[in-house]
Amino acid sequence: MSTFNDREKSFENKFKHDEELRFKVTARRNKLLGLWAAGKLGIADAEAYAKDVVAADFEKAGDDDVVEKIVKDAKAKGVPVSAADVRAQMEHLLPEAKKQIMQQG
Repeated sequence: MSTFNDREKSFENKFKHDEELRFKVTARRNKLLGLWAAGKLGIADAEAYAKDVVAADFEKAGDDDVVEKIVKDAKAKGVPVSAADVRAQMEHLLPEAKKQIMQQG
């Protein structure tokens, strides 16, 4: 039974590690997305805006809250940025975010 318990614990640890990694990659992607959006919107304090974008992800499950924030902010500034634009940029930035997190070790 000990072998079974060891395997179960191993799977639990891997799942926990994978979830933590997914969270970090998503947060990094959102930061990169916020920096991209700040450039598009002409926001001087890009780092602060990027932090706001990362924080927006905690409002509801999935990426919709982040997309909505950026689209709403763009509309308020009169900058044409669609939800499709934001989602495309999210996909584009995901590999870079993963690379950066993996390099951190």
